[in-house]
Amino acid sequence: MNTKLYITNGTVVLPDRLAVADIALSGGRIEAILESEEDRASWLSQHEAGSYARLDAGGRYVLPGLVDIHCDAIEKEVQPRPGTLFPLEMAFLEFERKLPVHGITSMYHSLSLGVGLSLRGDHLLTRMIELIHRLRSRRALVRHGIHLRYEVAHLDGLPIVERFISERQVDYLSFMDHSPGQGQYREAGSFERYVMKNQGVTVDEVQEIVSDLLARQRRVDWSHLRDLGQLAARSGIAVASHDDDSPERVDEFAAFGIAVSEFPMNIETARHAAGRGLHVCVGAPNVVRGGSHDRNMSAVDAIRDGCARVLCSDYHPASLLAAVFKLADDGVVSLAEATAMASLYPAQALGAEAEVGSIETGKRADLLIVEQLDGYPMVSHTLVDGIVVYRSEPYYSA
Repeated sequence: MNTKLYITNGTVVLPDRLAVADIALSGGRIEAILESEEDRASWLSQHEAGSYARLDAGGRYVLPGLVDIHCDAIEKEVQPRPGTLFPLEMAFLEFERKLPVHGITSMYHSLSLGVGLSLRGDHLLTRMIELIHRLRSRRALVRHGIHLRYEVAHLDGLPIVERFISERQVDYLSFMDHSPGQGQYREAGSFERYVMKNQGVTVDEVQEIVSDLLARQRRVDWSHLRDLGQLAARSGIAVASHDDDSPERVDEFAAFGIAVSEFPMNIETARHAAGRGLHVCVGAPNVVRGGSHDRNMSAVDAIRDGCARVLCSDYHPASLLAAVFKLADDGVVSLAEATAMASLYPAQALGAEAEVGSIETGKRADLLIVEQLDGYPMVSHTLVDGIVVYRSEPYYSA
């Protein structure tokens, strides 16, 4: 397989601007970005052009591959309906095939260790982490990382979290507290409605889940969790808080060594987190739909305010690229900045920016070629390590 590729005639989205440029790829990395005729002529005179396969971008956009640090859509792939489980290997492989279509070249699968939610138990999580490690070592279409989401009230799961951290089996750790009455479920009855809708349990069963969850939450050893977060951070594993609903909550979790505040509930909290130097992460579906599905903070408002700089797909991978172009088309930020929010900034949040996240010489050649159809972005090519892992062309075009 030829690992040398020369991309011509593209509108390249660089970290701070757009440029009409050619890109030379070699050995899985970006070898050169050639913006002027002089640069191209000089480079071609020093290299054997015939050894490079050619790819004409046709004037389309060339973007860095997207880096998604929070997406739990794999859970729906395993269990598309309550009580209906599919084989994990099938679910993972089929889900992986969807990612290049949406321009995601680095996916940090969000796997939850929680209480009372069927897909968020110990056994399935352990099996899924083992499966991802096994399969990605044999073959991969995209880069796979693991985002371990730990529900703090799941006391029995703490040894599992400790083991995965000590063995460096995960790349990202977030602390969640989905106890009713605060955070995402501060509205009375909202937690119960969510569980009943998504897990198909009865009123009596959900009340038992709530009682058990609240009892466990009262027994949480927060000082131990703080030490665990600090250990993860020292080990190079990025740490996040989740659904922060007040500046005080952000300050409490700051002692855990967090680098990211995921989905702050209001603009005051988002501003406070950003002021502390945290990466504030908001959901791309929130951008695409024009607001939060549960009536929380508007992602666009936080982006306009300058306090949110990281986009994730949350639960809907197709939304990530769509949000990038919507932000640019609506004049919220430039296309270069919107792209960075879904590539460079999330890579920085997890400490991966030296390798991925932007089109810069020496970085991994994870690239997208994107066109717009009536304003909607469509990926025609996805490259990972300079290899075309996805290609799509219409059979008919007027």
